[in-house]
Amino acid sequence: MAIKRYHADADNTITNAFEADLSTRGTGSNMGQADILEVFSIYAQQSTTSTELSRVLIKFPTSDVSTDRSDGVIPASGSVSFYLKLYNAEHGKTLPRDFSISIQAVSGAWEEGVGLDMEEYSDLTYDKIGSNWIRRTGSTSWTTAGGDYYTDSSSSFTANFSIGTEDLELDVTSLVEQWLTGSGGKDNHGFGIRLSSSYEASSSVNPDGAVISYYTKKFFARSSEYFFERPVLEARWDSSRRDNRANLYFSSSLAPAADNLNTLYMYNYIRGRLRDIAGNQSNVPVLKLYQSSGSVPEGTTQNFRNSSNTAVSFLSASRVSTGIYKAAFSVTSSVITSTYPYLVDVWSFSGTEVHTGSAMDPKSFNMSDFNPNGKYVVAMPNLKKYYTRGQTERFRLYVREKDWSPNIYTVANNTPENLMIESASYQITRIVDDKIVIPYNTGSNSATMLSYDVSGNYFDLDLNMLEAGYTYGIKYSFYEDSVSSYREQPYLFKIRVEKDEY
Repeated sequence: MAIKRYHADADNTITNAFEADLSTRGTGSNMGQADILEVFSIYAQQSTTSTELSRVLIKFPTSDVSTDRSDGVIPASGSVSFYLKLYNAEHGKTLPRDFSISIQAVSGAWEEGVGLDMEEYSDLTYDKIGSNWIRRTGSTSWTTAGGDYYTDSSSSFTANFSIGTEDLELDVTSLVEQWLTGSGGKDNHGFGIRLSSSYEASSSVNPDGAVISYYTKKFFARSSEYFFERPVLEARWDSSRRDNRANLYFSSSLAPAADNLNTLYMYNYIRGRLRDIAGNQSNVPVLKLYQSSGSVPEGTTQNFRNSSNTAVSFLSASRVSTGIYKAAFSVTSSVITSTYPYLVDVWSFSGTEVHTGSAMDPKSFNMSDFNPNGKYVVAMPNLKKYYTRGQTERFRLYVREKDWSPNIYTVANNTPENLMIESASYQITRIVDDKIVIPYNTGSNSATMLSYDVSGNYFDLDLNMLEAGYTYGIKYSFYEDSVSSYREQPYLFKIRVEKDEY
């Protein structure tokens, strides 16, 4: 799983706009239960220099993020990125173009409130429950009307909108990590979202502001009936694991140094759960390689090379996460013979062998006399009738070359090999309307990249990201060097998410 979404636990729109009488301002109004969030700036409606503004407050449960990090669900700081995502809400009013929005950390606690009215601003807090333009709680005022915000660069962000209908998607990792680690002295009071100062109306406190109106940009709120339009804080990271047990290669002068490395994984399951060795993160197993004529290690340990290209007879693994370890190495063809054509990995801890892997059949890199144009048959043979929210599921692929056909010499053993696709990504759509709910992510985060092991390619999916009661389609895209791009495969696999887990 390399995508985790956290839904907002509080949001509100605050405003100093005039009510319909163009006399009374709605500074005491609250819109904490409205299904829309609104940002606007109106200049010269009530008088030639009058200003009216609307801003958004929104908060996400970083305590849940912290728990997930402690439980190993998401990785440590530096290995994960966090994105603030708000979704555009279409409306029939004037939509601004070519503007920017500022997103800043709110510097004090505020209350969501229970107001709904976004037209007449009739849901007043009466200095009791809920935030508004003047007060952040029922009894506490903002230091500055309209909200108090941090202005340092690690807490401030800008999103640009050229058309106006764009969603907001912004990397806010620097701020979220401050909330999680407590660095910078910032507690999580959420984000403040408003038009940037040059687009908010000119006033005595913003003399370089706009002298035209930017009315109005709307987003769906956390109470929206539309599941996939609700605001989220999305964690993304590359969780793909490339276990070369089934595609171990000898090192070759044809390959760059990095491609000569093979990686093997070892998993320490105790009573069905991943556990660090002896409960200590510092403990790691040691890898040795043996020749084999079948499935068991034979003879003495074989020399190989570590990631620094130093010859070794054993290698200490590195800890990937709780109970998961990996070792990267290269081997030459001299480690096998015609009598012992296989390699077997043996793992030990404190001098005691703790695990013996399955036999590996090393391959050699070869040049080709043609430029391949891969075509594949792709299947997902173990799909369930339906899936349940509240769970994380592993989805596996079966892949073979499309034109595979056994000849007379191989017909007795005509089961094709399950190919490992080195670079593969998935996308998920809602079948009823083709809405993309999880897009391909193959960029810097590589959040939808598939892993592979001896059983083939796979990925893990947090089903809480899918709304119950719908059927979804999974599609795959494989990277093809022959065309220097990803190529979507012509297969659609359907899964049904029926209900929440109780």
